Order: sequence, then structure tokens, then C-alpha cells
Amino acid sequence: MENRNFIQYAIITLKGMAMGAADVVPGVSGGTIAFISGIYEELITSINNVDISLFKTLRKDGLSAFWKKLNGNFLLALFLGIAISVFSLAKFISWLLVTQPILVWSFFFGLVVASVFFVGKSIEIWNWKTIGMLILGTVIAYFVTVLPPSHNIDSIPYLFLCGTLAICAMILPGISGAFILVLLGSYKTILDAVHERDFRIILTVGLGAIVGLLSFSKLLKWMFNHHKNMTLAVLTGFILGSLNKIWPWNMVVETEIVGDKIITVKEQNISPFAFDGDNQLIFALILAILGFFFFFVLEKIASKK
Repeated sequence: MENRNFIQYAIITLKGMAMGAADVVPGVSGGTIAFISGIYEELITSINNVDISLFKTLRKDGLSAFWKKLNGNFLLALFLGIAISVFSLAKFISWLLVTQPILVWSFFFGLVVASVFFVGKSIEIWNWKTIGMLILGTVIAYFVTVLPPSHNIDSIPYLFLCGTLAICAMILPGISGAFILVLLGSYKTILDAVHERDFRIILTVGLGAIVGLLSFSKLLKWMFNHHKNMTLAVLTGFILGSLNKIWPWNMVVETEIVGDKIITVKEQNISPFAFDGDNQLIFALILAILGFFFFFVLEKIASKK
């Protein structure tokens, strides 16, 4: 793995913070941020290194060789950034999603639109296979975004499963781990646990995430090694299809009352001119443009390993 200095690892931590902020928002993928910031394949490769042979290296060659094979400095810097972001920004982003949803979604919509072009241009060969995988990825992601959410469930085995499934989504560009948690009905439970420092729930979800991460990363690594173009086409489709979820203007079609909470079951995207209330169109366009160009800032940072 690459030798880096302190400044370069600090930049990786900042990229981790951007991933963590994205993963808190239902509909936005930390995997997309990892991809456009230039660390996606290194992340998958590093996670894929965690296997039995890694621990044989620890026993045979010692901690230094173990840490080097793990690419530990990279993973530590990245996951430190993710943790800082999740624990420091979760409450703030949740507040923004309630008080300024149109502006938040507009910024992320611009960012994700730009990322479609970035991931798409990484495809070296376009043929009927890559076009087919692009369409397949788009359809799958779109279908996921229109699924109705489940009710909140907080049993420990179920939360473990939620952590496993959500982390698989989080490392896929375009598929939001937070939105998967919404679909599974555990998003509020887990976000509240982060706010309230409920380490029983946090550790349960974390263990589930570790299991999912270690198993799914091996599949992704194999796909990149053997079918890179088609894998990139699917990932581009995932990002494109996810735009349906983060369209800033929507109308609530169906709600349910669960306890003392009103849960949105179904929403419908609408034109900003059909929006009931202040559509904040000018500010939304400005933030969408800022999000679009913020992508290029991330891409520039990506050149600094």
C-alpha cells in the first residue's frame, strides 16, 4: 500500500467525514463519496484483506506486518473521519432534514448528478453488456427508492441484521445505507441511539455492519478484478436510479400513525411549481449548483492521496 505523510492521512480523514455525513442522510450514499474522492477501490481492497491469512501474518510476523497488510493507517484515518462525522453531525443533519428539507436535498441532488458523470466516464468500453448493466442498475435503485418503509423495530437480532444489510448498501455508490434502514424500519431507532449514546444498540448494529462489510467486500473485489466495466456500469445505474429518492420537491401521499408518531409511507415527486408552500426555488437551484461544483472540489482532493 502507499506510503503517506500526516497531511495525506488528514485528507483521508476529511474524506471519511464526508462519507459519514452522506451516510446519515437517507437517499445519499457514502459509497458515492468514496468513489468520487478516489478511495473506493483502495477501501474495498483493504477491507478484503481481512481474512484468516491476515491473522496468520500477525502470529508469524508480528503486529507491524499485520498492520501493513491490513493497510491499517488508511482504514484508521478513514473510519475515524466517518465516526467523527456520524457522532458530531447526525443531530445537526437530522435537524436540517426537518427544518430545511428542500435545500438539503437540492445540495445532494446536485452532488449526485455530478457523480453520475464521474463514475460513468470511468467505464472504458461501452457495448450492449455495459448498457444493459447500466439500465439494470438504474431500475434496481429506482425500485428500492419506491418501496414503502417498515414500522420501527428495535429487537437486537433484527438490528444486527439491519446493520449487516445497511453496510452493504453504504459501500455501494448510489444505494443509501440510511435509506435501507428507513425501509427496514430501524432508521429512527439507530439515529436516536447515536444521539443518546445507547451503546447496546450501537454495538449491535456495529457488529452486524462488520459481518456485512467483510463478506460483501470480497464479492465487490472479485467483480472489480474480473468484470470492472460491467461493475462500473451497474454502480453508475445505482447512482442514476437513486436520484428519484433525493428529488427536493415531493408530496406526501400516504401516512400512518405509529404510537405518537406520524410515519410517511408513500411520497410522490412533483414539480417545484406544483409544490404546496414556499418552493424555495432560487435557493434550491443555488444549492444544487453548489453541490454539483462541490463534486469537482472532491475530485480535486482525490488527486491528493
